Amino acid sequence: MSRQNFFGIVVGTAMQKTVKVRVARQFVHPIVRKVIEWHEILRDYFGSLPVITRHKKFLAHDEKEVCTLGDVVRIEACRPLSKRKSFTVAEIIRPARTWTDPMSGEIKR
Repeated sequence: MSRQNFFGIVVGTAMQKTVKVRVARQFVHPIVRKVIEWHEILRDYFGSLPVITRHKKFLAHDEKEVCTLGDVVRIEACRPLSKRKSFTVAEIIRPARTWTDPMSGEIKR
């Protein structure tokens, strides 16, 4: 049986070996048929669709602590690791956009 997978954006890295991932769920309203565009960042990857967007935040286990704020990741269900954490980061789809300041050499977002 395949495991449950979600795609989302890392919005928190304050905890050790844990990241907070914001997952968007899209659907067409059954009565109103309201049309709303996808989240701006996800639109680049999946195209635009006529849907309503709802968000939920999941805690996911990041064993090597490689995720940074703004990364687009795929999380996969696993056994419960704590009260709120039952997903692991399976892969980083796209790293966060960073750039290096040419004057100071500092890496910025």
